[in-house]
Amino acid sequence: MTSSRKVAVVTGASSGIGAVYADRLAARGYDLVLVARRADRLEALAAKVSAAHGVKVESIVADLTNDADLARVEKVLATDPAVRVLINNAGLARLRPVGQSSAEDTRSQIALNITALTRLTQAAVPAFVSRKEGVIVNIASVLAIHSMPVSAVYSGTKAFVLQYSRGLQQELAETGVKVQLVLPASTATEIWDESGIPLSALQKESVMTTENLVDAALSGFDQGETVTWPSVADASLWDTYDTARSALFAATQVGKPAPRYKIG
Repeated sequence: MTSSRKVAVVTGASSGIGAVYADRLAARGYDLVLVARRADRLEALAAKVSAAHGVKVESIVADLTNDADLARVEKVLATDPAVRVLINNAGLARLRPVGQSSAEDTRSQIALNITALTRLTQAAVPAFVSRKEGVIVNIASVLAIHSMPVSAVYSGTKAFVLQYSRGLQQELAETGVKVQLVLPASTATEIWDESGIPLSALQKESVMTTENLVDAALSGFDQGETVTWPSVADASLWDTYDTARSALFAATQVGKPAPRYKIG
């Protein structure tokens, strides 16, 4: 990700992972379009990043669960020829059992974690493909492959991000457009504030800083990774998992019930 007058769009940019991505991409020479709900945070970050790195920063105050706000960001991605990077970082978690969750909690997680990410990606892809250049970074979670009693909806949304990104990688393989999937474990962000589980309840040694998370993800991108597990030391674990997944899928393609079901 090097740049000469190119723009990176970062969602969820007012704090945490998004704010660090903004700083790091600005340091690489990107002008920025920062998207988040909190105008004061965006203005402060824009001023800080612009002063530190001498780049142009535009802010879009938007709630990406709102259709009209989402459409404004889609338009930028589809029509601004300078946009070369999309960081799909915006997300939220409501960590509680389904039976104790409100319909609004479920709706908002799906709207932001799935619908917004998908629509923004779909807005960017045709323009990126036409230029034979572009980067899409989708922030998922290690809970994409693991679910807990309090994470059924959240894990489900992040499993979507995993599978959507993997399919998109295959679709765009020969286009010049790169898709990186990042799967953070526990990270010190404000997502915990309203999740139902405070950050203080986690084991301190299991929590990564946002700076380390983003720097690891960018390093993974620079090394050509399409799937980045920032906290996983043994990269072969992912290869083993993915190989087993492929074998399981292949085993389904037989057109008849497995013998153990004794049908007929």
